[in-house]
Amino acid sequence: MNIVEAVKTEGEAEVIARKLALNAKGNTLYADIWRFGVNTALRISDLLSLPFADVKGDKLVIVESKTGKSRTIHLNSSAKAIIERRMKAHPDHAFLFQVDSNRAKNKPVSRVAVATAFKAVGDELGIQLGTHSMRKTRGWLMYSAGVSIEMICKVLNHSSPAVTMAYIGITQAEVDATYHEFVF
Repeated sequence: MNIVEAVKTEGEAEVIARKLALNAKGNTLYADIWRFGVNTALRISDLLSLPFADVKGDKLVIVESKTGKSRTIHLNSSAKAIIERRMKAHPDHAFLFQVDSNRAKNKPVSRVAVATAFKAVGDELGIQLGTHSMRKTRGWLMYSAGVSIEMICKVLNHSSPAVTMAYIGITQAEVDATYHEFVF
């Protein structure tokens, strides 16, 4: 299993979204998946299986496929804008992120297709980018903004803060640097 990274700044996250749209020749599917994933911190399996019927209003209530836990996500303005734009552009789709192919009619985009698109952009930018990078990026951006590890743990629905710290990529070098940053 390949290790993927969190994107460390909002600027880098925006560059990735732009490159995903550019690589897809203006098709915003992968850029929308990236933005929605960073905004909601959903696991890729839950994100790709979202039917339009479940993404109406200000909240999204899902049962996570990995954990079986119920989770409520308050949709921010960016996530709601993606939903509105995709509903308007694809009123006949059943899923928020659906393939426009006759071979895969009425099916969500595949995890493999998303991973391939993300990897291509990551290779271009020198980042280990994959489908988990969206959740990791959300966690890292929250962490660097001063949100507590315990709150990030809750947002990501992790079992412990230790899992969250490893997941978002807090490195030993960053821990070591604190000994030089905080000198009394």
